[in-house]
Amino acid sequence: MRFADVDSLGHVNNVRFFDYLEDARFAMLHVDPHRAGEEPFSDMVVARHEIEYRRPLTFRAEPVLVETWITQVRAVQFTVEHEVRDEREVFVTARSVIVAYDVGRGAPRRLTESEKSYLKRFLVA
Repeated sequence: MRFADVDSLGHVNNVRFFDYLEDARFAMLHVDPHRAGEEPFSDMVVARHEIEYRRPLTFRAEPVLVETWITQVRAVQFTVEHEVRDEREVFVTARSVIVAYDVGRGAPRRLTESEKSYLKRFLVA
C-alpha cells in the first residue's frame, strides 16, 4: 500500500483496489515461480469486474494480502476471484472475467491447453 492510494477520507480509494487486483493477477499469470519453463500468458483482456467493498481499508504499515484463485475455466475465458484481506478482516471481494484475445484479429481466441492446464491448478469450485 502506498500513501498515494489513500483518498481525502483517509481510506484506500476504490479505484486503487483494481490496481491491487491487477497486480495479483499479473503475479499469478506471469511471475509465479511455479510457471518456470512455461510460456507466459499473453494477450488477455478484462471483460468484466465485480467488486464489493466490505470494510474501509486505511493507510497502515502492515501489509494486506490479495488472495487469488480461479473459479471457472471455459474455452475463451476464465473467472478469477479475489479477496483483499489481512489476518482478521476481508476488505474487498471481487470477481474478474478474463478473455484470451487475438490482438491481430481484434477478437477473442481460444485458451491454449497449456493455459487451461495452468489455470486449473488454482481452480476452486
